[in-house]
Amino acid sequence: MDKLRTYLNSMAPEKQEEFARRCGTTLGYLRKAISADQQFDVQLCINIEVESMGAVRCEHLRPKVTWSKLRGSAVVA
Repeated sequence: MDKLRTYLNSMAPEKQEEFARRCGTTLGYLRKAISADQQFDVQLCINIEVESMGAVRCEHLRPKVTWSKLRGSAVVA
C-alpha cells in the first residue's frame, strides 16, 4: 500500500481524482483502504497497475496472490 500512497501523493489532487476514476473507484475509497490496510479486489489491483503504467504493481497491493502464475498463464480459446 505504501507504493500506492506514494504514487497518489506525487500527483496534484485533481489528477488523483482522475486516476481513481480511471481505476473504477473513488479517491476516497483508495485513501480509506490505504489507511485501513484493506485488501483490494483482484480487478482493482489490475486496474491500478494498468493506470499507473506499472508504477504500482499488483504484487504491492496483494502480495499473497500468486501473480506470477497469473501473469505467466495464457488463455487458450
